[in-house]
Amino acid sequence: MADTVLVAGAGGVIGKHVADTYAARGVRVRGVSRRPVTDASSWEHLPVDLLDPESARRGLAGAADTTHLVFAAYIERPTVRELSQVNVALLENTLDALVACGAPVRHVTLYQGGKAYGAHLGYFNSPAKERDPRLVQPNFYYDQEDVLRARAAERGFDATVLRPEGVIGYAVGNPMNLLMVIAVYASICRELGQPLRFPGTVAAYDALYQVTDADLLARATVWSGSEPRAAGEVFNITNGDQFRWRQLWPTFACHFGMEVAEPQPVPLVDAMPAHRDVWERLVSRHDLRPTPYEDLVAWQFGDFLFRSEFDNVTSTVKARQAGFHDCLDSEDRFRELFDELVSRRVIPPVA
Repeated sequence: MADTVLVAGAGGVIGKHVADTYAARGVRVRGVSRRPVTDASSWEHLPVDLLDPESARRGLAGAADTTHLVFAAYIERPTVRELSQVNVALLENTLDALVACGAPVRHVTLYQGGKAYGAHLGYFNSPAKERDPRLVQPNFYYDQEDVLRARAAERGFDATVLRPEGVIGYAVGNPMNLLMVIAVYASICRELGQPLRFPGTVAAYDALYQVTDADLLARATVWSGSEPRAAGEVFNITNGDQFRWRQLWPTFACHFGMEVAEPQPVPLVDAMPAHRDVWERLVSRHDLRPTPYEDLVAWQFGDFLFRSEFDNVTSTVKARQAGFHDCLDSEDRFRELFDELVSRRVIPPVA
């Protein structure tokens, strides 16, 4: 039976890249999101609210041939309990809807992240490994994984959990994207005639960090859906290198044609909304894609990452031993993606 992939959360940076990657390989793809998705010409978009059980059942009734589910849907909530309730519901409603339509699901891929190791709480053991024990702190990742493993045992499908960190990639209208934080921040600072300052703390400037390219993560997803050694396993997926922002920030400044200045902690969530008019001026002058400013960047996401004053490194040895050897140079990839944002008219020219 030919594979048919359903991507939940296809409007996000992860889901969009996964859908595009599968489609480019000739696989039939359906992408689910509540909001419209631009540039989805190579796969079918399903406008379904997965948080509503009945809506999920009706909306996924036509996905009865689904063999692979890629679950990248996510909803932010202010408390740990609410975060778990809403995101577990998304997963359960999706799985229930596929059961209801009789879909022959063979594999499910679920995404987690650094929160699985406590990165949101502060210092954690680094490099983190998949075999590290869970934390006592409640975590929606744990709750989703427990639901998925129980359903896999009950329904007889395989499941794989992938843990990226700091995903970077092209996506419009998906604000939780580190690439867009840096690109829009740099573009506005340049327009204001300012140098490029790291807006976080000096300790964060010097700490080790890592990122996961969205294209690489998509390739890992395709691999996990067909690799027997990935069944039932958890894998850290990053570009495979680490860096300090102190090393990359001068490179970014050079790429954008700017001077670089020493770090200065500036809460982006407070500072950047005031520059909406600057961005709108850039959009008009350079005929950029008219993405609403509030959908362009999640400044609080940048604040969180640029104030992480500890090494954030996860080991990717397990994935390599299981057969996924893909890797990228993060510095080179940032520059390539900045240029891609320019070519797609998402940000103004960098020179």
